Amino acid sequence: MSKPRTLTNLVLEPRTGIGTTASHALRRAGKIPGVVYGHGQSTPIAIDVKQLTDLILSGHRSHIVEASIGGKKDSVLLRRIEAHPLTRKPLSVDFQRVTKDEAITASVNVVTVGNPIGVREQEGVMDVVTRALEIKGPAQSIPDSITVDVNELAVHQHVSAGEIALPAGFALITPPDTIIVSVSITRAGAAETETPATVVEEQPAEAPPPEA
Repeated sequence: MSKPRTLTNLVLEPRTGIGTTASHALRRAGKIPGVVYGHGQSTPIAIDVKQLTDLILSGHRSHIVEASIGGKKDSVLLRRIEAHPLTRKPLSVDFQRVTKDEAITASVNVVTVGNPIGVREQEGVMDVVTRALEIKGPAQSIPDSITVDVNELAVHQHVSAGEIALPAGFALITPPDTIIVSVSITRAGAAETETPATVVEEQPAEAPPPEA
């Protein structure tokens, strides 16, 4: 498989055909229908499948990319890809028109780093409850992911959104009490920690004395 090229710009074609039939025709031609919105404008576009694949794989998915839309230059940010539920092939795509210094809201994936104490030593299991954070900050500095160190997490402990350090210039939009990752004890571990019940043996009742 050839290595995807590093993208510095996109060529987005304005499209006039709207609707299911037109979208199917575009996909048969190796293109994906989409829209570029923002700054009071909404422009229907089409993007070549190869370009979209290169954009996703090149590490620029969360970065501003220069785009040519019908010969006009714009700075855009990939915001959404609708994929087929079975094949996962892209069906449509949304780009946002942005400037480098404007603040925007973005959903950024959470990546855990380390192996919790609760898993290593206490027979617990780690659960990533929330896989992305909503943050707001400069469009040119949106991170590809946010890391969470889970090494010191014991069983019955969790990390909430408000405890995660964000890059400079970014604010948290996700409610701060949202649980991001937790460690709970497994059934096997819980069984070992249970105190066995005390068994009290019944004494046989004394037989009544024989009648005189």
